[in-house]
Amino acid sequence: MKFTVSREALLAPLQLVTGVVERRQTLPVLANILMVLDQNTLSLTGTDLEVEIVARFSLEQVAADVGEITIPARKLVDICRSLPDDATIDFLLQDDQKMIVKSGRSRFTLTTLPANDFPSTEKREGDIHFSCPQFLIKRLIDRTAFAMAQQDVRYYLNGMLWEVEANHLHCVATDGHRLAMCSRELDIDVPLKVQAILPRKGVIELSRLLNDDETPIKLTLGAHHIRVETEDYMFTSKLVDGKFPDYERVLPKGGVNVILGDRTELKQAFARTAILSNEKYRGVRLNFTKGLLNIVANNPEQEEAEEQVVIDYQGDDIEVGFNVSYLQDVTNVLDTEKIKITLSDANSSALLEEPEMGDSVYVVMPMRL
Repeated sequence: MKFTVSREALLAPLQLVTGVVERRQTLPVLANILMVLDQNTLSLTGTDLEVEIVARFSLEQVAADVGEITIPARKLVDICRSLPDDATIDFLLQDDQKMIVKSGRSRFTLTTLPANDFPSTEKREGDIHFSCPQFLIKRLIDRTAFAMAQQDVRYYLNGMLWEVEANHLHCVATDGHRLAMCSRELDIDVPLKVQAILPRKGVIELSRLLNDDETPIKLTLGAHHIRVETEDYMFTSKLVDGKFPDYERVLPKGGVNVILGDRTELKQAFARTAILSNEKYRGVRLNFTKGLLNIVANNPEQEEAEEQVVIDYQGDDIEVGFNVSYLQDVTNVLDTEKIKITLSDANSSALLEEPEMGDSVYVVMPMRL
């Protein structure tokens, strides 16, 4: 196995693949990436047995000596990063199965493990296949991922629900205190509603792979895995085996108090009041009166922050407490000029969304302060 590649061509896909490799391993081969050389195509594969990423790219020169081997992922990344930007790297697998990596006056000898030891994901035929521009999937993830739970005992909350029904894909995330949902129309023809929970790491790695462009991607949704393919890479993740809560029951219905506010003003006001909120509970009081929102934060040191924001609201006075971090997350992820908040009463969840036909809705549960 012998080939030459430029540092520029190798580094980006190598970093992408190494992103899924865990630092602490149960199997030594999981610290490695699988390198497969076939004529002028080099493919790199990294996995932690839950998520697998395969990156493929073409070499400028056709390799005479093809083959496959696994080499230490992070060591190779560190070597490539340390080389000059315009460096060319030569790889040579010796008879003793040591990999020689040479560039200029630098030479490294890396230990390897056989490619046969590397775990491969099962290539089953998925139940559902569909294609769409990759910016669309990236938007669905970006609009909802922040609401996923972290290390919750309800393991099914430590991920994102993907729900496919007739010509629609919904992505939903919740940690039990807030919920984020984004829906888009897609060309998917399914007779029944299909749900899949993508684990947190899978969501984060897939988001790293996607760009905000029109390049089409192919998605395969199976009973136990999800696969996303482009020309350059293939992402596969196992699904969480669990039942996601009925999110439609969480969405507040029939709220009579509708508030319209400037998103940027609210975002800045929340950021300033958050400074003096309780560091643990992050609670702020929102007092809605006709035309005005008063935001108050206190902390155990008897300090107080108060902000006033002009709003479009003509209903009765309402005072309700919220975790200010949750409100900040929503104002950060939305990009419209205005934000619409709907409340039933002082004890109800708030529904936050874009005023005009948006594709995202957010629910934040109130706090007792």
